[in-house]
Amino acid sequence: MQQRNLGTHSVSAIGLGGMPMSIEGRPDAARSIATIHAALDAGVTLIDTADAYHRDAGEVGHNEELIARALRSYPRSADEVLVATKGGHVRPGDGTWTLNGRPDHLKEAARTSAGRLGVEAIGLYQFHRPDPDVPYADSIGALRELLDEGVIMMAGISNATIAQIDEANEVLGGRLVSVQNQFSPAFRSSLVELDHCAALGVAFLPWSPLGGISRAAAVGERHTAVQSVADAHGVSPQQIALAWELSLAPVVIPIPGASRPTSITDSVQASELVLDADELAALSSID
Repeated sequence: MQQRNLGTHSVSAIGLGGMPMSIEGRPDAARSIATIHAALDAGVTLIDTADAYHRDAGEVGHNEELIARALRSYPRSADEVLVATKGGHVRPGDGTWTLNGRPDHLKEAARTSAGRLGVEAIGLYQFHRPDPDVPYADSIGALRELLDEGVIMMAGISNATIAQIDEANEVLGGRLVSVQNQFSPAFRSSLVELDHCAALGVAFLPWSPLGGISRAAAVGERHTAVQSVADAHGVSPQQIALAWELSLAPVVIPIPGASRPTSITDSVQASELVLDADELAALSSID
């Protein structure tokens, strides 16, 4: 599979988003582990998670623990896999999402996540979402401390504006390695952040790159240009959407969510697709 740079790591151009395996509608653990193993078999070396990826109260870190279990049980070496997790978003267990960007919370959350993942240092730790009740620089300052203390190896941010990208990079002393924002054929408002990351050489990780859990299966129905190009290549419209995103900049690393082995196995093939100029123009003109 095609490789891309993420900080000091070379990772697969397509990552695996773990969220669907742990929230509402999740599959049983056996199928989730089979999905993670299928991703590794296909060459995926980036797995995205968060401590807030859980369904019920009392199971914070469900997805982190699931991923750790899958990596331990994988029959071959998983040493090259980079697990990226996040903190600062909280789910009380009633289906709602709340924010906690306090430095003390982020530092404790990172240490707890490292324990769940079974690592001495988290490969990539990302501030999940800005908390309007906490100065952004204070939240990012916690990541700086975690870097300096060796709790995390690399730092990133999620759901960020251009101003926040620049502020985070300044607070981190130029050590910002990734930005994870929503981006898909249906959601393009973060294209400006993608372009900014490309200019900075910072990895851009589109979350919900196929339009979200409930819409991913219908990406071809919702976008006729995607379906048309897919038909021309004899591949799934999901592959076309991901291939288009990869074409936008060499820093783009989509992280489609999956809860079935067949889903991630199909998605990773997007990194080998070559789209011509006319196809890319048609895909970029989707309104």
